This record gives sequence, C-alpha cells and structure tokens, in this order.
Amino acid sequence: MSYLIFVGRRLLHAIPLLIAIAVFSFTVLHASRGDFADVVSAESGAADPAVMRELRKSLGLDRPAVAQLFDHGIRLLAFDLGNSFRYDRPVFDVIYERMFPTLLLTTTSAAISISLGVSLGVFAAIKRGSIVDDVISVISLVAYATPIFWTGLLLIVVFSAHLAWLPTSGMTDAAHETEGFAYMRDVLRHLVLPSLTLSSVYLAIYTRLTRASMLEVAGFDHVRTAHAKGLPRHKVVIRHVLRNALLPVVTMAGVQAGALLGGAVLVETVFAWPGVGRLTYDAVFQRDYPLLTGILISTSFLVVAVNIVVDLVYCLLDPRIAIR
Repeated sequence: MSYLIFVGRRLLHAIPLLIAIAVFSFTVLHASRGDFADVVSAESGAADPAVMRELRKSLGLDRPAVAQLFDHGIRLLAFDLGNSFRYDRPVFDVIYERMFPTLLLTTTSAAISISLGVSLGVFAAIKRGSIVDDVISVISLVAYATPIFWTGLLLIVVFSAHLAWLPTSGMTDAAHETEGFAYMRDVLRHLVLPSLTLSSVYLAIYTRLTRASMLEVAGFDHVRTAHAKGLPRHKVVIRHVLRNALLPVVTMAGVQAGALLGGAVLVETVFAWPGVGRLTYDAVFQRDYPLLTGILISTSFLVVAVNIVVDLVYCLLDPRIAIR
C-alpha cells in the first residue's frame, strides 16, 4: 500500500510540472518569429496575404496569445492535445504512431549502456592500476568526448559504406516487405547502429561512475568484515560492493532519462529513424505548435515515470531507504 501511495503522490506532484512545461513551451514557441502559415506559403512559393490571413483564421492563429493559451489549457485539462497543423490529425494519434520506435531505440540504448558500462566499471575496479584499467579508462574517455553525431557518421562510414554489413537509415527495408521473424530481424539490423550511437556517451559515464563507486564502497567497514569472515571474493564483490555501488548508477539513469530522449532527436535525424525525435525535428521547422507542445508534454511524463521507477529500484537495492 505504501508503494501505491508513493506512486500516486508523485503523479500528483507531476501535474503542476506538466502545466508549467505546457505554459513555457507555448510561450517560447509563440514568441519565435513565423508560424505555420509562413511555412505553407514558403512551400507553395506564393505569399498571398488574403490566403495567409484566411489560413491563420482557420487555425486560430489570428487570436491573441492569451486566448490561445487559455484554450490550450482547457484542452489539456480534458486530456486533449489538439490537432496537428501539418497532419490534420489528433496530436495524440501522431505521437502514438511514432512512440514505439523511440521507446525501442532508447530502451535498447539504455540497456546497452547500463549493462556494458556497469560490467566494464566493475572489471576496471577489480583490476585497479593494471593495464586493463588504463585501457577501459581511455576508451570511456574517448567515447565520452566524441559527439554523438560524429559517432553516428563514423559508424555509417565503417559498417555501412565500407563493410556493407548494416543499413544506413530507416527502421526497415522499404524495398522488401517482411513480416514475422523476418520483420523482427530486419528491424534489429536497422537498430544496431542507432542504438550503439546513442549509448556511446552514456556507456562511458556509467563505466567511470561504477568504477569510482566500486572503489569507494570497497573501503567500507562491512566489506572488510565480509573479507575477514572468509567469504569468497566474488560473493563479496556482488553482494556487498556492487549492490551498494549501483545506487549512484541508478540515480544517474533517472537523471539522464530526459537527456536520452533529447539525444534521440539527433540520432533519429542522422539515421532517419521514424520516431518521436525525428517528429520533433520536423515539427520545429514546420512551426506545428500543437504537435511540438504535445511531444514535450508526453516526453516529460515519460521522464517523470522513469524517475518514479528509479525511486522504487532504490528500495529494492537498499531496503533502508524509506519511501515517503
């Protein structure tokens, strides 16, 4: 029951946060120059003032910003994100179609970065001061210092252009329609490069954080007591050192949930991955205000949900941490 109360309380706390995000995004977007009517006129090659006035009137863009914000708030209270200017469809439907590719990309990248980063960090801490520790530290430093877009382009050049092992863009091969197991294999082949690109920076962070946390916990009294009792080294490392060392890693995973979604915008653009990140990129240039606001609110809710899960994982790793 305490867990349910905790989750419900955190969700209630998220409501004013989501309202603030909606107001902030609406204000920033409407303060920028240009709107959807300007985009349409630029694409058509004509800028008839009468046509643009009529388009703005039909979309409600000719109304005062305060009135638009009020209507937008009323729709949000009714769980209505509005209609997209570009797609002329409900924003929720447009985001829902693109959410699965983004969740597939981000969860795969998070799994790779956390699992591999923690493993390398533990190995580096165990081999402290050795050549293995130095190699892992150098690799993690290079991965952290390399921009994501450069990593993506480098992987495309090596594994797609030179070796021709993996596809360069998209989520599936548009030239060959597949289904069943063949479809899953096609998606996995297209997923390799984007997920490796997105996970590269975070893998380096988790590696260095795990190594530092392992070395710190290894000096605690309960670890020395476990060694003094004659417990095998692998049991001491797993039960007494790693379990406590994972708390900062879990904290970082929750904090970087938003950064992971932000990095997906760049990665999905480089690899033409049909997710919410690419949709965000298009919505910015198309001045699709309802769609962009809906994306910001949806991703913010996902970040809040991830941080709630992180707090619950705390209690599993260390029952002494009470949920309030």
